[in-house]
Amino acid sequence: MLEFGILFPSILNGVTTGAVYALIALGLTLIYGVLHIINFAHGALLMVALYAVYLLKRHLGIDPYLALPLVVPAMFALGYALQRVVINRASHGKDENILLVTLGLSIVLENLALMVFKSDTRTIETAYTLTTVQIGPAFIALPKLVAFGGALVASALLLLIVTRTDVGRAIRAVAREKQGARLVGIDVEHVYAMCFGIGLACLGAAACFLLPAYYVNPQVGSGFVLVAFTIVVLGGMGSFAGALLGGLLIGVVESLSGLLLGESLGQIGIFAIFIAVLLLRPQGLFGARA
Repeated sequence: MLEFGILFPSILNGVTTGAVYALIALGLTLIYGVLHIINFAHGALLMVALYAVYLLKRHLGIDPYLALPLVVPAMFALGYALQRVVINRASHGKDENILLVTLGLSIVLENLALMVFKSDTRTIETAYTLTTVQIGPAFIALPKLVAFGGALVASALLLLIVTRTDVGRAIRAVAREKQGARLVGIDVEHVYAMCFGIGLACLGAAACFLLPAYYVNPQVGSGFVLVAFTIVVLGGMGSFAGALLGGLLIGVVESLSGLLLGESLGQIGIFAIFIAVLLLRPQGLFGARA
């Protein structure tokens, strides 16, 4: 049996990491909930956001947290433009085409990053990168605590937008019944693009919270998107509450698995949960049975 002094820091570390996972998964589940497709470019677009934060710090000296007002709107604009100009036109209204288009986008973005940045892993240094905060017997890195709080605030703002604004009501109407929403005057294509933009804005926020304690390279998004897919399935496809709770749970499972099995094998627990959910409750924790 693990001692409390070892177990508590591991759980706390998992919760702080899981909040950022949840923020990434919320963008993915929003896109699925409305467009009913899986965005295979989600990981590559997170990589784009991470490089944006890196370049702002490297060339302009802008702190990652201060880059939030720049990166989040820029990622929203990128998502809106990608949906209206590329995905919508190339898909011709067929969901299977959208899957192929997003997969193609992922390949193109990753190879462009390889061409521009090579395969080098890059990090940034800030005055607080190595700062720790003591919580009980645990010492947690300050950037992880900031990321935890920031991810929760960003998640709350997203839920507020979806539940309390006219845009959110239009999003929920399109998600429930696309043709009915069109009949009452809702611009469905605009709502699709808004959802894609908001999903990418979540990635922009996640990148700003991640980079002070993380790294970026052209393949960095692949690991995150696998975890995000697991969270979406665990919480229930299209469920915001499920994505938030699932992200926190996956973060704790990954941390405890790393503690018991070693850091290199930490993600075994994540995929064990993924398989168990598919076998025992395929609709997820908060999903409705089809």
